Amino acid sequence: MTVSPSAFITGAVSLITGLGVTIKAFFQPVVTSQYPRQLLNISPRFRGHTKLLADKDNLGKNGCIACGICVRNCPSGSIKSAEGEKREGEKRKTATTYILDYTTCSQCGICVESCPSDCLAFSADFNAAGFKREDFYYDLVKEFEKRKNAS
Repeated sequence: MTVSPSAFITGAVSLITGLGVTIKAFFQPVVTSQYPRQLLNISPRFRGHTKLLADKDNLGKNGCIACGICVRNCPSGSIKSAEGEKREGEKRKTATTYILDYTTCSQCGICVESCPSDCLAFSADFNAAGFKREDFYYDLVKEFEKRKNAS
């Protein structure tokens, strides 16, 4: 089989062009992160599941007054219940349970926007994993207590 000189030159130019691309990419900075060892930088606008924030007057308790507006406004019905009790010496109710079904949450943000006490925000939890559906039923009051005790 004979190869014409023009085909040989075309093939050599193609090879050199490909090697040029490879060598240029070799000297560029690495964009891959080693995920388990190196945590990713989360954008401040990232929307994880909702979380309860502390009360502005008393940082030791959650700011939810258990009014139920978020439960009524949730279009997908992800917020199952927001119940609370009025404790002695307090002017308002305090949430005792706040159940969120994250499997049906559409991340619309209506609950965060409609909260009259501004006690809801989006968390930066991006790696939620589980084997059962029940692993994604969050009690936000218990999670608030865990965060409070951890800090």
